[in-house]
Amino acid sequence: MEDKVRIGVYICHCGTNIAGTVDVSEIAEFIRGLPSVVVAKDYMYMCSDPGQNMIKEDIQQLGLNRVVVASCSPMLHEHTFRQAVQDAGLNPYLFEMANIREHASWVTKDPKLATDKAKALVSAAVRRVYYQEPLEVKEVSVTPSVLVVGGGIAGIQAALEVANAGHKVYLVEREPSIGGHMAQFDKTFPTLDCASCIFTPLLSAVGQNPNIELMTYSEVEEFSGYIGNFKAKIRKKARYVDEDKCNGCLVCVEKCPWKAVSEFDEGLVERKAIYTPFAQAVPNIPVIDTEHCVYFSKGTCRACEKFCGPEAIDFEQQDKEVEVEVGAVILATGYDAFDPSVITDYGYGRYDNVITALQFERM
Repeated sequence: MEDKVRIGVYICHCGTNIAGTVDVSEIAEFIRGLPSVVVAKDYMYMCSDPGQNMIKEDIQQLGLNRVVVASCSPMLHEHTFRQAVQDAGLNPYLFEMANIREHASWVTKDPKLATDKAKALVSAAVRRVYYQEPLEVKEVSVTPSVLVVGGGIAGIQAALEVANAGHKVYLVEREPSIGGHMAQFDKTFPTLDCASCIFTPLLSAVGQNPNIELMTYSEVEEFSGYIGNFKAKIRKKARYVDEDKCNGCLVCVEKCPWKAVSEFDEGLVERKAIYTPFAQAVPNIPVIDTEHCVYFSKGTCRACEKFCGPEAIDFEQQDKEVEVEVGAVILATGYDAFDPSVITDYGYGRYDNVITALQFERM
C-alpha cells in the first residue's frame, strides 16, 4: 500500500503564534524523511487563500491522495482545509490536522521542547492519515422534537426558545417543580434584580406553551439511538396525587400533620409530608414524601385524602415509564452547592452563624 499513498504535509507559522516558539522549517525537514511523504512545506498562514491554493496545486500536480496540515485547533479550520482538498478533487476525509499551536507552542516557552512535541504530533498525524479511507456524507431524516434535561433557568429558557421556534419539547426535571436554584434566590448578581420577577413569568410561559410537555418529578433512565434520531426512557415517579384531578387548592398540605426538613429552604425550616416546593411551583401539584408520610410507614393517617375535595390523592399510584423520540438533547442539569462541612476550619455545621450563600438567600 505504501507506494500508492502520497502524503503532503503543510506546517503553518500562524504569524508568530507557532513560529515564535516552534522551529517550523526544522519540522518540515524532519517530516520529509517519513515514509509516503511526497512533499512537506512551511508557510506563514496556511488558512489564507495562497496557503489553500498551495495545497490544491500540489494535489493536482504531485498526485497527493492524503493531506496533513499542522497549525491551530481543528475547531477553527478543519472545515476550511477539508473544503480545500475537496475542491482539488480529493475526498475531504483523507485529510488530517495536527494542533501544534494550542498543544505545543502555547504550552511551553522552551523552543526545543515545543519543536520536539510538534514533530511527534505531526508524525502521528502522518501515520494516522496513512490508514484513513474515503467517507461519504449521508443524509438522514431528523426527528424534530427536542429533549431538555433539567428544569432550572437554563433548561426553561432553552425549552422556550425551541418551543417558540415551533418544535415539540420534552422538559424533564427530577424535582416536583421546575425553577431550580433560581427559584431559591432573592436577588440576582450583579444588578440585584428580583429573582422571582425574572423567573416567575418564565414558569408560567412553560406551563402554558402547547409545544412543551412538562415532565416534572421524572428522570431519564435509558438513552439510545444515533444523530437526529434518539429514544429516551423517562421514569415519571409517583406523586400519589392525580394530576388530572388536582386543582392546586393545597388543602391537603394544610391538613397534613406530619413534617420534614425542607430541601428547598436548605434545611432551615420544615415542610409538610405532602408538599409543593414553593408557592409559585409549576406544576402546582403536591407530591407525597413517602419517607415521612405516616401512611407509608404505619398504614395510618390519610388526612390528606380525607380533606381532598377533588379526590385527587391516590396512594396506589405507581411509577410510569414513558418512551419519547427526539432529534436533539439539551443537557441543563445545573449544579450542586459545595458542602463546606468537609472544611472543618470554617465550623459549618458546628456554629449557627456559619451558613452557605444559598441558605442566606433562603433566609
